[in-house]
Amino acid sequence: MPDLRPVFFVIGLMIAILGLTMFIPMGVDLAFEGRSWRAFAVSGILTSLFGAALSLANYTPKPDLRARGAFLLTVASWVALSAFSSIPFIMEPVGLSVTDAFFEATSGITTTGATILTGLDDLPKGVLLWRAILQWIGGIGIVVTAMAVLPMLKVGGMQLFRLESSDMGEKILPRAASIAAAISLIYLTLTITCAIFYMLAGMSGFDAFAHAMTTVATGGYSTSDASMGGFMDQGADLVGIVFMMAGGIPFGVYLLMTRGDFKAPFKDPQVRAFITVLLSLSLMITFFLWAGTEFGSAENEDFWHALRLSTFNTVSIITGTGYATANYYLWGPFAVAAFFCFMFIGGCAGSTACSIKIFRYQVAFEGLRAYLFKMPRNHAVAPLRYGGRVLPEAVVYSVLGYFFLFFLTFTVTAILLSLIGLDPLTAWSGAGSAVANVGPGLGEIIGPAGTYQPLPSSAKWVLMTAMIIGRLEIVTALVVLSPGFWRT
Repeated sequence: MPDLRPVFFVIGLMIAILGLTMFIPMGVDLAFEGRSWRAFAVSGILTSLFGAALSLANYTPKPDLRARGAFLLTVASWVALSAFSSIPFIMEPVGLSVTDAFFEATSGITTTGATILTGLDDLPKGVLLWRAILQWIGGIGIVVTAMAVLPMLKVGGMQLFRLESSDMGEKILPRAASIAAAISLIYLTLTITCAIFYMLAGMSGFDAFAHAMTTVATGGYSTSDASMGGFMDQGADLVGIVFMMAGGIPFGVYLLMTRGDFKAPFKDPQVRAFITVLLSLSLMITFFLWAGTEFGSAENEDFWHALRLSTFNTVSIITGTGYATANYYLWGPFAVAAFFCFMFIGGCAGSTACSIKIFRYQVAFEGLRAYLFKMPRNHAVAPLRYGGRVLPEAVVYSVLGYFFLFFLTFTVTAILLSLIGLDPLTAWSGAGSAVANVGPGLGEIIGPAGTYQPLPSSAKWVLMTAMIIGRLEIVTALVVLSPGFWRT
């Protein structure tokens, strides 16, 4: 059993900081004469006090967190933050049930973007800002986790991305803190830059900053029921394409660029493949939307309009952002099948994007290439390589194990949703959307024009569990849930 005091100490600090963050939407709501400021004031006080008490009760001068403690902290922090961030949604004027409030908060903090709420255009500014803040926090949280914690825990092949040599005896907390400090400025700079361009594209200052936070975090919460489709007139969707792609690029690349290595994006095999995949699949959807009446309508007969719609929605789904500028469920069976497959691609490791990630496909195909080469040549040597480096077999096995666990989790989630009574399209697309942290599913209920509100409570709890497991790269959560983890 790991020493739990450092775990509770850090979780307490996180909860206290989350509570203080609640005073930001309170202030905004007061400025806009909104109705939710009391909910954030009460929630902020309660959350801050609880977090401070938990942290003080488990205070340790030099918290020493090793591998088992890091696994537990990673999972427990996401659950705890989801729980406490749901409190403002339970209180008036939103007044959601505990299940719906927890769902909205979990979807926000995991940057999934699946929503319960409707009538977004009429909600208080504080509530809309809180949804954006949750996704912004979740985005930077997963970057720090992916860069500082998962490589040391050797989760799903992430050991390939250690920023410096280290071993399992190295303390994890100081490393995570130093990386968090380094990327926070980059993350904030991207967000502010995105907000400025959104304002130039016609958004109000509030809408621009709210969407900037959820764009860079590849989260997808919007301030409008029409999602990004309500802001297309002056080109906000074009800004979204650029910054969703920026969120899907490894933040390690940005770190290298700040140190003068401006060729880093072009040298990274992940980034090259990521851009190639986005361009290729966007053009594929554009062709079918533009060329065939089966796939579009008269308004999409213009090639450039078709390209704009296809590129935005393709980038949104692949990066797991979940914005929409059209109801692509109506584009025909080919588009529906394509967007379902896009859920399982993902961005780059070390980015805010979710799902399987580009590098895992590259490693898996490299392993398959070597396997096929050696089959007819018993004594042949086929070294595995990635980005010019030799791949250890442990990385390949870790990646293949991740693939198995990802699709096993997806299948079990879909079966559970089917047993609850959801139709096959809703069950399977909802499971894929939750595990891959994409947001919208397919169909009339949870598709890009729908919400998750009509689903039964049991289905929402299944989906929440899948969101957290998916956001934590599957293996991290399953390790903590295994009985062997808790044995001395």
